[in-house]
Amino acid sequence: MARRAPTPAELELETLRAENAKLRRINGVLMDRVERSTDLQGNAFSLFETAITLESKVQARTRDLEHALGALAASNAALTHARDEATEARARLADAIESMSEGFAIFDAEDRLVLCNRTYLDFWPRIADRILPGMRFDEIARLIGDDRAALGAMVSPDRWLSERLAQHSVASGGHVHALADGRWIQVNELRTSEGGIVGIYNDITEVKASDARERARELAQKSVLLQATLDNIRLGVCVYDADRRLIAWNRSLLAVIGLPVDGIPRIASHDGLVATCAELNGPMEDGEPLGWLSAGEIVTTRRHASGRSIEVRRSAMPDGGMVMSFEDITERLRAAEALEARVAERTADIAAVNDQLTAQVRERIAAEEAMREAMQAAEEANRSKTRFLAAASHDLLQPLNAARLFVSALGERRLAAANAGLVRQIDSALDSVEDLLEALLEISKLDAGAVRPNVIDFPLAETMRHMRAEFTPLARERGLALAFDDSCDAWVRSDPRLLRRIVQNFISNALRYTDSGGVTVRCHAGASVLRIEVIDTGPGIDPAHHREIFAEFRRLDRDRPVKGIGLGLAIVERAGRMLGHPIGLESAPGRGATFTVTVPLGRAQAVDAAATPAALRGGLAGRTVLVLDNEEAILSGMKVILSGWGCHAICVADRAAAIAAAGRGGIDAIVADYHLDAGDTGDAVVRALGLGIPTIIVTADRTAELKDRLRDEGFHWLNKPVKPAQLRALLSAIVR
Repeated sequence: MARRAPTPAELELETLRAENAKLRRINGVLMDRVERSTDLQGNAFSLFETAITLESKVQARTRDLEHALGALAASNAALTHARDEATEARARLADAIESMSEGFAIFDAEDRLVLCNRTYLDFWPRIADRILPGMRFDEIARLIGDDRAALGAMVSPDRWLSERLAQHSVASGGHVHALADGRWIQVNELRTSEGGIVGIYNDITEVKASDARERARELAQKSVLLQATLDNIRLGVCVYDADRRLIAWNRSLLAVIGLPVDGIPRIASHDGLVATCAELNGPMEDGEPLGWLSAGEIVTTRRHASGRSIEVRRSAMPDGGMVMSFEDITERLRAAEALEARVAERTADIAAVNDQLTAQVRERIAAEEAMREAMQAAEEANRSKTRFLAAASHDLLQPLNAARLFVSALGERRLAAANAGLVRQIDSALDSVEDLLEALLEISKLDAGAVRPNVIDFPLAETMRHMRAEFTPLARERGLALAFDDSCDAWVRSDPRLLRRIVQNFISNALRYTDSGGVTVRCHAGASVLRIEVIDTGPGIDPAHHREIFAEFRRLDRDRPVKGIGLGLAIVERAGRMLGHPIGLESAPGRGATFTVTVPLGRAQAVDAAATPAALRGGLAGRTVLVLDNEEAILSGMKVILSGWGCHAICVADRAAAIAAAGRGGIDAIVADYHLDAGDTGDAVVRALGLGIPTIIVTADRTAELKDRLRDEGFHWLNKPVKPAQLRALLSAIVR
């Protein structure tokens, strides 16, 4: 084993020995000093005192010396014990290190060798006796490099030394080295807490050999697998190494080039392959389709003397070799030729079909053009129908409006009882005519598509309040009870006017056909819809006739003295279909009837709290009203009505007369017909006046678009035929 360095315990023992020798020298000096003092002093007393003093000092020094000697003896004993233990521990450590199967070496913080075992030295047998404790690691590495003990040092000593010193300085893991004698070692180096480095050297030669055998076995298996793969593909394949020697092939190769099984030696070299193929299959074509390829990949086609076509693919390998594949593409080429013929045939067929399609497209374009023209004609016809309905509404309701005005004027005069009865009968007849005309016009507009729903969210309670006010007098007149349930206070999403018309017809029919009992209106709210029900205690309807009653002009009991022509439910059915609101009926003979309409629930919104202006005190007496209408009968009727209310009526028939009358001033309100002569309209004339006077537009056009426009422009409106009570109430509300 290499010579060891002194331990810390041995160093401490040497220090104690030096201090003991120092104390002995001090004691001798003191004794010598006492003796010399005795010779110089002759006085006995002085000598006595000096002797006593010196004796005291000597005793003190002696005690100190005895203590020091005792401590030295204890230290010597402890040192001896520690030295023995260190020697024993060092021996055990040396035995343990020597017993290790791995090489072991430890270097101090200055990278000097402290201790190593024989296994470590055996890795370097030719320089083992030159590796001694105290040598630096770089000196040992240079010895190994100079001795060429490592395989890397044999190839490039300087590079190996540089890499080995870098690995040692990092000391953070393992690395493998090949030795010159064929052994492999794995070196694991770690840094100690004192800054030194501990190295463990494992002989992994057997592991490497086992890995090599495993790789060889795997390579052999891969070779077998590769050969099996080559033998099972239809392409002929051969592989030549960088020296152009055959190293792999398959059975398909022999069949493609026409070589017998025992003919492999003939293609053992690349030149032999070229010569054999030229001999068996005909001379080589231009471009050397079987020539050696140093880089890249080339695909060529070679035609054999037998007429077969062979596709040859040559690919250079990274190691300088070459892979060649041979594929018989004779059938593929024949199929391609046949396919080309079929494609040409199909192309001709497609061209013919394309011509037919082109003709059909032209016909379809012409048909679409005709359809567009027909649609435009239909739209124009629909617009014409709408215009006709508006004109018809105006022309039909104008005489009725005039008659109602005259009858109203007569009703307000004092007449004989017989004459008053005639006036009431005329008024009732006019009501019937008005109902008939309104129903006919409304169902015509629904069928013509002239009515466009204005769907909004609105409170149903307001509609029900109007229904209550409208039908309560009629129910009281017939001796029936009319009840509106408080459940009808939800917000719904629908067209307010059309929904009101549906409910009006339900209630009107119920009151008309119920002789006793009453009519109840109630609502049932679901998750997203509200069902409005009108329930009567009438005679009931046989289920066989439930669908029939929604047709035009259908009344089941014509013998009953009931007003109506059978259009109310037809209007309900069309309005419900237009709005997408399901209409329902539950009834049986003797059990009354329940008509329902189901509407979507709406979203509640803030309601304008501004109240409708109330009639001013003093009524209409003394007010001046300008009446604009192109019908003389209407002007006469309006003059009679307004005069009966105490108003001064100025009646004009056209724009010029209206401008002239307005120029004289003093007008409190204007009542103008919407449709005038020569395409002029009442609202246009009032705007031309520019007076800002409250105006009522009277029209037979019931479309929501016109009402919205008039409202947006600040006009009030009434539908024809005008009921005098409505006109009076509205005039009272707007005059100032």
